[in-house]
Amino acid sequence: MAIRFDYSRAGYRLSSRIGIFVRWRTGLCALTALAVAMPVCAQYPGQLVQPAQKTQAMRAVGVLEWTGAEGQPKASRLIPICVFDGQQLQDASVYLARPEPLALDGEVEYQLKQDGKTVGLYDIDGAAQVQGAWVGRGKWKSLPKPKPEMTAAELAKIKIDDDENGDLPVLHRKAHPGGSSGSGSGSAAPPPDPDRPRLERPQPSSDSQSGGGTADDSGRPKLRKEKKDKGSDDVAYVSSLPDISDPDRPRLIRGAAPSYGPKVAPTLVGLPEDMHQMVAVSDPRNTPDHLWNYSWANPADEVTLKTHMESLARAALAASTKVAPAQGSTKKTQKKAQKKAKAPPATPPPVPLLDEQFKVFGLEYGSGATLVLTARTGGQGPQEKFVTLIAQPDLYGKVIVLFKSVTDMAHLDLKPSMKLIGAVDAMADNRGELLFELRSSTQREFALYRVLRGQVQKVFVSSPYPTVTEN
Repeated sequence: MAIRFDYSRAGYRLSSRIGIFVRWRTGLCALTALAVAMPVCAQYPGQLVQPAQKTQAMRAVGVLEWTGAEGQPKASRLIPICVFDGQQLQDASVYLARPEPLALDGEVEYQLKQDGKTVGLYDIDGAAQVQGAWVGRGKWKSLPKPKPEMTAAELAKIKIDDDENGDLPVLHRKAHPGGSSGSGSGSAAPPPDPDRPRLERPQPSSDSQSGGGTADDSGRPKLRKEKKDKGSDDVAYVSSLPDISDPDRPRLIRGAAPSYGPKVAPTLVGLPEDMHQMVAVSDPRNTPDHLWNYSWANPADEVTLKTHMESLARAALAASTKVAPAQGSTKKTQKKAQKKAKAPPATPPPVPLLDEQFKVFGLEYGSGATLVLTARTGGQGPQEKFVTLIAQPDLYGKVIVLFKSVTDMAHLDLKPSMKLIGAVDAMADNRGELLFELRSSTQREFALYRVLRGQVQKVFVSSPYPTVTEN
């Protein structure tokens, strides 16, 4: 029995049905590919350009430092903190630097925020480096005053002056035949009176000119020496002097010399004691102010919570003071000493809190209160301490501490002190972050903290800025 193989293999032929189908399918695929390739090759315009994507508006955050009165500083500077590029926070001190960073480009305008309310504007005029760190120089400007809306009574008092605006129609009284036109008739002015006297420039005589000179055929005055008396010196008279219009010619001017270039604003150097700080935000979008102050249903609750926060701060400061036991002392000797004590030790007075700063924020719409307290104690060296507390009250009014930082002058390099600058919406999401200055003995940084779901998270830390002291 012979077996036939109908495969597409050398030496064998395809079956009639399968061969016709394969050839038909192959030809159809070739025609389809050719039909698709020809219009593509004929209509290819060149390089394909993708549609432009919508760019996210950036938002820069900085800190304005100044001395003097608010609005009229003696010296000022702006420290760039961060730039939100639509996805994450970038370090504003190095972001797109050419050589100055993008946040300190000329004509960049910052809005000065005080607890979320815009209180002024700060325009950047230039940038400079202070020991390797960029700072901005500019001018503090007041907010433009809105134009007051006019009432109906004021609109009724407005009168249109036809004499100042010639384009407006003017009504005239109709001139009657045989009558005078009057002052408002609008007719042509009468011809001038030939007998009316006129002022005319006198014509110089042919033999003398003004100033004692003689004239030639061209009419140009000449110098002539004239003797007043016999024996007197000759005196020359000049009618005019040439106009010196050379701009490069030096001139002697009475008074102060003219200034060249823009005026340089006073520079703020170091960390003076009377230095003030404020949040600055630059955003090309016009967004309404978001006030971060918390609205109390009962104002007395704020006083109660402040007293409670001060007690927690003093307790944190006392807990940080560790008294080392005397050498050679044991538990037995300590118990004996306590038994010998007849009267209990007197309660020490409360530790005074210097430079105390207590703020209550509502960092989200409809959120609860967020309490922030920063203070320091007196003393010198290790005895001077710094405390920072971030807390929130629960439903029963009990204060729950979410964040606590206690340090002293001897350990600032390991744990810097914290100073509250304010609340700011760094990511343009209507949610506030707390901006702190972290200061050590040699440098300082700026950090953003977000309070969310009962936790405090550090979301950004800027580049270190040197602590420059005044000479």
